[in-house]
Amino acid sequence: MSRFPGFTSGCCLFLALTGGHLSTAAPAPGFLEGRLLIAAFKEVGAQIAEPTSSDQNGEVYKEYPLLILSQNENREIARLTAKDDGTFRVTLPPGAYILDVKDRVERQLRAEPRPFKVESNQTVRVGIAIFK
Repeated sequence: MSRFPGFTSGCCLFLALTGGHLSTAAPAPGFLEGRLLIAAFKEVGAQIAEPTSSDQNGEVYKEYPLLILSQNENREIARLTAKDDGTFRVTLPPGAYILDVKDRVERQLRAEPRPFKVESNQTVRVGIAIFK
């Protein structure tokens, strides 16, 4: 008698028992990366505020934490601070989000919330500017 039928039924039983777990695995995360730009208005026009040695290597960016909100803006998903050069990167599950500046309204900062979508194993690039 051949061992093949027993092997086949064993494989089928294994797949039947584990197949549900394989199909319910969470999708791989995606990534958001970008740069925070800070502009200070002067009497004439705007001047881009880049960190200098007087800013203690980019301490200015720590004053403006960024929020990642759910698409309907009801729930905070993550909070992050840009690095010393203004760049940021975060891992997120696939979905639709909004990038905003913490306490933007209370601090009377001019910044547009930026909607974006994260897809599995993809990097989306979103920049945000603050005008103070």
